Amino acid sequence: MSLSSANVDDLQISLLGELRVTRNGADVPLPASRKARALLAFLVETGRPHRRERLCELFWDVPDDPKAALRWSLSKLRKVVDLPERTRIVADRERVAFDANGLLIDIREVHQTIANGGDTLGVDALEVLATQLGAVLLDGLDGAGDTAFTAWLEAVRHDAQLARVTVLKRLATHPDLPALATAKWLHLWRDADPEGAAAFAQNHPADDTPPKAPAGARAACQTDALRDQHIGFCDARDGSKIAYATVGSGPPLLKAANWLTHLEFDWTSPIWGKCFTEIARGRTLIRYDERGCGLSDWTVDDLGFDAFVDDLEAVVNALGLERFPLLGISQGAAVSIEYAARHPSKVSGLVLIGGYASGWRHHASPEEHARREAVRTLTEVGWGTDNPAYRHIFSQTFMPDAGAEELNWFDDFQRLTTSPSNAARFQDAFGDIDVRDRLRDVQAPTIVLHSKDDQRIPVEEGVMLASQIPEARFVPLNSRNHVLVDYEPAWQTCMGAIREFLVEHGI
Repeated sequence: MSLSSANVDDLQISLLGELRVTRNGADVPLPASRKARALLAFLVETGRPHRRERLCELFWDVPDDPKAALRWSLSKLRKVVDLPERTRIVADRERVAFDANGLLIDIREVHQTIANGGDTLGVDALEVLATQLGAVLLDGLDGAGDTAFTAWLEAVRHDAQLARVTVLKRLATHPDLPALATAKWLHLWRDADPEGAAAFAQNHPADDTPPKAPAGARAACQTDALRDQHIGFCDARDGSKIAYATVGSGPPLLKAANWLTHLEFDWTSPIWGKCFTEIARGRTLIRYDERGCGLSDWTVDDLGFDAFVDDLEAVVNALGLERFPLLGISQGAAVSIEYAARHPSKVSGLVLIGGYASGWRHHASPEEHARREAVRTLTEVGWGTDNPAYRHIFSQTFMPDAGAEELNWFDDFQRLTTSPSNAARFQDAFGDIDVRDRLRDVQAPTIVLHSKDDQRIPVEEGVMLASQIPEARFVPLNSRNHVLVDYEPAWQTCMGAIREFLVEHGI
């Protein structure tokens, strides 16, 4: 059977994502039958003739008159892809094929671009490919045929996934990308191919040049600590991969995760860098990225409070920590409180900064609920865009008195630490937090520090923590910032109070 050699028409077929057929840029309606759509996808992707009997076996059971079903499906598909002057569905009494001559079929174009471009593809081209390959090939057609069709579908999806890994690796190792963008692609590569990414890291150890810092970051102050940082991975109870980092030497101090971190770039941050450097002085500082952000797994089923506590427990177990002080900032304070209540023999002291015991859902007015839901919606639709306004909502309330450098850095940093959907899910999880009934169970010496005019978490929340945790010390900070910046006097007060507390209790 020969295929038609008629002139090229303007038909385009997309197999990445849901099957789509377009002509002149407009979608062509597809048959409602999933089997008919699956038949078209199979003919297009395989690019070769198939015996009618084989197609009947793939898509229809014998009692359903498969030959008649095949004829009906082909008649519907001809209305989609054929023109009077150009036949795409080519069939005779024995075989059926799809004539793709001259057509743009996205997955073929992707494979050809990767094969022909080699290592010369630029960043823009690679990012387009990564976006295309991020979609599930022929999404929605699972179960449209028999086991042989399912095996074929899994095979072509596997090929697409291998192509995606290739693209992600090239992006993660591309010399022209800025550091934060590199971190984004590195995370996606590790998520898609953890073994390959780990093997590459072993065979290509970093030199003595620290990673490039985000614009405006005061990297010079933290260079030595960043070079000495060791990053590892462990499994939480549900199998989620949690990234942790250790730096320094001396007795351990473990920092619980808080709103959006990234182990590789926190150190070069104009917000966290100097703080972590100060806290790590004379100690082994341990940090980790909670599930859903940073270098830890982003794709997780459970993004709730108990899972956050599990992440902390996984890090403790992985490092074999026996007894240590625990630092909790913002929602990390509630995680630290719950862990301390569960494991009193492990925690030698609690340092809580800007913390709270119960999330906003437990006490917000109807008006506040409405505002929070509106922000959540804005997060889902705008978080991943180049417009920082959606993330600025958080930046301005976290640090209303910070300078433009810090705000701009935090805007960019937030987008690259997690996905839009996870950022929205985090907001839900934080609103549900409630450890009020655990405060009296804390046995460790505790210091609570809170900005008096905190625009994110009212100071009353910190006062409540200190009043309910036995013998806790409360230190008010003269600031409006939820996240302190190192040039404000309150930062010096905070660091000094923490040092004094740790020395006093011998921890």
